Amino acid sequence: MQVLHEDNHLLAVMKPSGLATMGLADGEETLLTLAKDYIKKKYNKPGNVYLGVVSRLDVPVSGVVVFARTSKAAARLNEQFRDRTATKTYLALVEGVIEPAAAECIDRIREDERHRKVWITRDQVGKESKLSYKSLQRSPSCSLIEIHLETGRKHQIRIQLASRGFPILGDRKYGAQSEFPDGIALHAWKLALRHPIGGEPLEFVALLPANWKKFGIGV
Repeated sequence: MQVLHEDNHLLAVMKPSGLATMGLADGEETLLTLAKDYIKKKYNKPGNVYLGVVSRLDVPVSGVVVFARTSKAAARLNEQFRDRTATKTYLALVEGVIEPAAAECIDRIREDERHRKVWITRDQVGKESKLSYKSLQRSPSCSLIEIHLETGRKHQIRIQLASRGFPILGDRKYGAQSEFPDGIALHAWKLALRHPIGGEPLEFVALLPANWKKFGIGV
């Protein structure tokens, strides 16, 4: 876990792929338990450490995650995510030469809890899901794209790209045929929001993990 920003009200960290943000059984390591342990040791805090989870990433995804250090900060940060004033930018390597080179994707997505995945649906049971992307670099086998997420549905980026024939490298759950060194080639690159107390604009940037270097891409 790499700390990107820290103050009395929030903590922004870089989550490695393969680590759950939260939600595992007691005693199992998650990003949340690591972050709490970091705060506890650094500030010599007795008892339980409060950290509110205001953003999260799938286990195989790397990138920026933000925690609130007070309940007041948590409420204000959650409001920004709910009102979509916090902006999230991702990078992904997808199979093939993506066409069109830039587009907006709008779909309805429903969850399949039994199979722990999601599907594109045409009925009203699904939740409206929006993102936009643009191609940054291409090779004969894959494309590096920048993604701006407008809604935050489970596995949204993964299913919306895969349903258009461009699954993320390493994402076998959604049809990828390719291998990826660790997790999948999806990275939460930037997160912009306003400070929950002072209101000043903040942007957290997580550099690409080393396992992306073999693909010869750069941003």
